[in-house]
Amino acid sequence: MGRTPFSMLPLHYRLKQAGHTSRLFGYLPAIDSLEQVSDRLITIIEQTARNRPYVLIGHSLGSVIIRATVPKLTQHPPQTCFFLAPPMVACQAARFFSRFWPYQFINGEMGQLLTQDQFMSDLTLPANTKIYIGTGGPQADWLPFGNQPNDGILAAREAGLGSQAQVMTVPAMHTFIMNSDAIFEDIIKTLSAVKRLSAAEPHEH
Repeated sequence: MGRTPFSMLPLHYRLKQAGHTSRLFGYLPAIDSLEQVSDRLITIIEQTARNRPYVLIGHSLGSVIIRATVPKLTQHPPQTCFFLAPPMVACQAARFFSRFWPYQFINGEMGQLLTQDQFMSDLTLPANTKIYIGTGGPQADWLPFGNQPNDGILAAREAGLGSQAQVMTVPAMHTFIMNSDAIFEDIIKTLSAVKRLSAAEPHEH
């Protein structure tokens, strides 16, 4: 929301440097519906991954799109998903700003969905998902999140802290969490393990 695929360019470049094929995926919440974005993501996965193993990395709203899309990928699901600062529940910031027309105009339908408890709770958590939670936000009694750990946009609990998923916290802000060295190193470590597991599995010829 309010970003472009270029925000993921540093991570995209680092993954390529590490020997992984990476593709950026963009969408425009102001005019795209969740269904349109989900269908386009499926098409790109089918064209790019074909029958090969793949993973999905989503930042913020991107993780919501992935959660809405993975149930449709029954024939070829991702090996792993990496969620960076994901809103896992209807979040405080979205509820506050959704009252104002600039938020409504810029973020469209998907921005409103982030405020809906039922929609967010109905989303599936894909198998083998790793969540990265930022804790670099300010903490003080008079601030919106009080003394709760947060990334400046989401409280850590809203991003999945305490959930059943694998969680890693990093001292990063929401907007720039994808540039974290610790996250990149953990993704590379996980991808190496996924690659070894995939190579060990029997394949039909």
